Amino acid sequence: MSSTLLFVDALQKVGIATRDAVYWAGRATLVRRPEDIPLYDRVFDALWMRRRYESRDEGDVEHLTIATDDDNDDEPDAPEGDDQGDDVITVRFSTTEVLAHKDFAEYTAAELAEARQLMSRMHLVGSPRRSRRRVRSKRTRGRPDLRRTVRAAIRSGGEPIHRSFTEPGQRPRRLVLLLDVSGSMEAYSRALVRFVHAAVVGRTKVEAFALGTRLTRITRELSTRDPDAAIHRAADRVVDWSGGTRLGDGLRQFNDEWGQRGMARGAIVVILSDGWDRGEPAVMAEQMARLSRVAHKVVWVNPLKASPGYAPLAQGMAAALPYIHSFIEGHSLDSLEQLAEVIAT
Repeated sequence: MSSTLLFVDALQKVGIATRDAVYWAGRATLVRRPEDIPLYDRVFDALWMRRRYESRDEGDVEHLTIATDDDNDDEPDAPEGDDQGDDVITVRFSTTEVLAHKDFAEYTAAELAEARQLMSRMHLVGSPRRSRRRVRSKRTRGRPDLRRTVRAAIRSGGEPIHRSFTEPGQRPRRLVLLLDVSGSMEAYSRALVRFVHAAVVGRTKVEAFALGTRLTRITRELSTRDPDAAIHRAADRVVDWSGGTRLGDGLRQFNDEWGQRGMARGAIVVILSDGWDRGEPAVMAEQMARLSRVAHKVVWVNPLKASPGYAPLAQGMAAALPYIHSFIEGHSLDSLEQLAEVIAT
């Protein structure tokens, strides 16, 4: 059986819902030699990003053709123009695919604008949480719904032939985004604030805050659909943008003023920061512990994590790590796509 058929068979078994499932199905069936793994990774990333974003930009496209059939190295090369069959994958590297892997710190103004469009297509849908409101159950178990059962009995001559039940309803989890806007994050905050804006206008139950030397709520400012206008309003609101950072103190302010009101309870809290903090590590540890106890999950997005040889040695980052559910990169569109997957699980 050819590699492609094995790949298709594997996909039928594992499905295509998650990136990891598709990646390992392809790697197990299409890659024969260890030295081909980097090439496979490049092709897979390009195809996956195209599937996620479906870019309309087809200009300046390179082509890479990869044969995945069971070729015999001893056979002569096929003549030019011959059809290589179904076991050939053609990958088109468009501007979108280049941006997907490019570091945000290297983006031009035009690339930031295009990236904002791609960010708006990400599905930041978290796992639902149970609500107090009860809804009609399609199953024949749960809490009896006496009102519907009696109404049905009246229609059937008084006999309770059809019994109804209720079950707890579901509602989307709140998403809370805390963006570090200190000077050390300047190269990345200009892109990440566009991601935060896309989240605020793209779904319900989203709250946004800026973290610097103090905490500033910017949900209302980012609710404007025009990204440039929204970011300008947020920058005017945050007086310490590109200044110092006291993450621990900012988290304490969030816990005291907003966490106690229930904003963080059962929510998905995402902190976008490089972890540099001028405050005391003990304060960071204490406030992260408080936050992790009430949140559904705490995700830390650190653009520096993508750097070769990176280790979380900054005092603030090291103090926060024990209380983080997921620690991921945040330097590119591809890494934000991984964030979307973490939020969804």
